[in-house]
Amino acid sequence: MYKRILLPTDGSDASRRAIQYGVDFARSIGADVVAMTATRVFHTLTADSEMLEQTPEQYAEASRARAQRLLDEVMAVARDAGVSCTGVQVVSDEPYEAIIDTARQHMCDLIVMASHGQRGIKGLLLGSETQKVLVHSAIPVVVHR
Repeated sequence: MYKRILLPTDGSDASRRAIQYGVDFARSIGADVVAMTATRVFHTLTADSEMLEQTPEQYAEASRARAQRLLDEVMAVARDAGVSCTGVQVVSDEPYEAIIDTARQHMCDLIVMASHGQRGIKGLLLGSETQKVLVHSAIPVVVHR
């Protein structure tokens, strides 16, 4: 069965539910988990208010701090369940590529992710990053709603 499960997070409620499901599933089959979050690359020309209001250094530090908070949340859930967990922060403008690349690099054999995240819509449609992971990943993906 599965030995290592990737749990990407963006901090959304849907992502938290998927993480809880992924950790519970990992515990039930004796798998480890890898928590990951992707931070966008700083761009001078952008509509992102965080990038407009900060220097590249301030943005990088704020992004690292936010990513660590997200990873700490996942690691706490895993620790409470008795599941081994590694945390990874990736800087990428394409979160779906970061998810797939991280799964490959850490030899994950399953990805468990939310059906939609912070930019998602309520309803039956999948979020765009989830859809892209489903289309491009050779690694099995469980989509949690």
